[in-house]
Amino acid sequence: MKVLLINGSPHKEGCTYTALKEAADALNREGIDTEIFQVGAECVRGCIGCGGCAKAGKCVFGDEDGVNAAVERMKEADGLIIGSPVHYASAGGAITSFMDRFFYSGGGYAAHKPGAAVVSARRAGTTAALDQLNKYFMINEMPVVSSQYWNMVHGNTPDEVRQDAEGMQIMRTLGRNMAWLLRSIEAGKAAGVCLPEKEERARTNFIR
Repeated sequence: MKVLLINGSPHKEGCTYTALKEAADALNREGIDTEIFQVGAECVRGCIGCGGCAKAGKCVFGDEDGVNAAVERMKEADGLIIGSPVHYASAGGAITSFMDRFFYSGGGYAAHKPGAAVVSARRAGTTAALDQLNKYFMINEMPVVSSQYWNMVHGNTPDEVRQDAEGMQIMRTLGRNMAWLLRSIEAGKAAGVCLPEKEERARTNFIR
């Protein structure tokens, strides 16, 4: 089994990475493989709602900034953790644009797989950013993995984050909880538990 972790910070090994690495190490100790995918500091296009992904089978912009590469990795992954710094009490702009296109073009590959969000802040805005990121999982039929507290760390540098003893413990607990849920799903499949029955999608507009 494998979990894909997406680092939405422009800093490759900054505070967000430090939190994700702690969760990844806990997953590894539980026998789960991990990969940390770096979004990077390059410009990430926002989704323009062109519908091209429905025709092409991938985001028409994805080869430029890694969205399609991340979707390909999601096809093989069993779980997903999204990490973001907090910018103005919300997830960073790059990871927001990235996730909009990742889920719009490839969300089907993440459906029914456990997901979790992790945020890093110097001080505040963490719960608002978590709420934003968790919505990607909730609209995509993904079980949301929790920890002993909200999935956040605090610090202005990686070293300060490592000094956040509670935050580091939250990341380790998150990793163990993710591993437990993955094994539970695997055991359910082995016992013949099928995915939930899907109904034909109903869409109701507010103005008729």
